[in-house]
Amino acid sequence: MKLSHTKLTIPTNGKGLYSFTRPAAEWLSKQGIKEGLLTAFVQHTSCSLLIQENADPDVVLDMRDFFERLVPENAEAFRHTTEGPDDMTSHVRSALTQTSLSIPVISSHMALGTWQGLYVFEHRSHPHRRTVVLQIIGD
Repeated sequence: MKLSHTKLTIPTNGKGLYSFTRPAAEWLSKQGIKEGLLTAFVQHTSCSLLIQENADPDVVLDMRDFFERLVPENAEAFRHTTEGPDDMTSHVRSALTQTSLSIPVISSHMALGTWQGLYVFEHRSHPHRRTVVLQIIGD
């Protein structure tokens, strides 16, 4: 059994979905693990991770827009607004999604579906540099 990890830095430019499928796949290919489990974990409380369609760019735009309607920025609705009107709404959006993903690895590749990709879902309005920890365990 082999265990390996790395950190990816994903730059964001405001609210939306940012793919990290390619850097994750490139790192995975260098680990020499044929069968196992890849875990991705984001080290922040105001963004999240998603597996989502990677073919039609309208999907990621619709996801962003849906969450704008679901949890609108409204400083009057929340006490925690230390970093601006998107502060607490970002935490709520993160709580409604996920901060970690588990992806099976089969034949040295992530077992993603044809149209699936890995994304950081940025919930803040301003640019950030998000850290995603990848860990693979397997043979």
